Amino acid sequence: MEPADSSAVETEGKDRASFYTNAAEYWSSVPPTIDGVLGGFGFVSRTDIQGSVSFLKKLFKNPPGHERALDCGAGIGRITKHLLLHFFDEVDLVEQNSTFLEEAKHFIGTCQKVGNLYCVGLQDFSPKQNTYDIIWCQWVLGHLTDEDLVDFFKSCKQGLKPNGILVVKENLASSDEVDIHEEDSSVTRPISLLRTLFRKAGLRCIKEQKQKNLPRGLYTVKMFALVPDIKVSNSSVGSFTTQPSVTYSDNGET
Repeated sequence: MEPADSSAVETEGKDRASFYTNAAEYWSSVPPTIDGVLGGFGFVSRTDIQGSVSFLKKLFKNPPGHERALDCGAGIGRITKHLLLHFFDEVDLVEQNSTFLEEAKHFIGTCQKVGNLYCVGLQDFSPKQNTYDIIWCQWVLGHLTDEDLVDFFKSCKQGLKPNGILVVKENLASSDEVDIHEEDSSVTRPISLLRTLFRKAGLRCIKEQKQKNLPRGLYTVKMFALVPDIKVSNSSVGSFTTQPSVTYSDNGET
């Protein structure tokens, strides 16, 4: 059942700037390794990639192009190296942690298919319009407030090519409540809220799939393939009225 009110994620009295700066401080202390970027669960990486490969192959039955992909919250380039570079001619990475991005160069290795490396948080990032066949967002959207997530989704719509697809792969809360994680300043949303945010951004889900073979005790993980909903006009998408935007990241290129 869909929540009656899809107001922005609560941050327990913290303002928007603190929500993001606390997350940045947490990740600055994390080692640039697979185990580090996966929060100590590096052992699930192979299973995760296998599930993502299966999902992408199904999408290519009615394919977007193979030219260019964007890896959002790319970390050290785990998904770029083991997934996206096998399907696309060029892959751009966006990641707010400069140490992770620097390590990505070594982790991926010399590869002409790696494009731009953007060092910026997703709350301050907008993909270049009409550029990407796939925009892949995994285990990063819990670091955005609901308002910023809807805005980011809207900018992703503009960044997709006409037949492009936005993929979201995220943990899902087991109840209808948002799980708040103080340690890394993030949230885990229930599927009902995610679907509400998709709709508010004018996105339509064309396929979803559960990640299989994860160890017991972990969150359920699902993949969603999203496309712009041409039936939804900008005026009917809806908007939030919450705290004003604060810019504090450097939208640079490495």
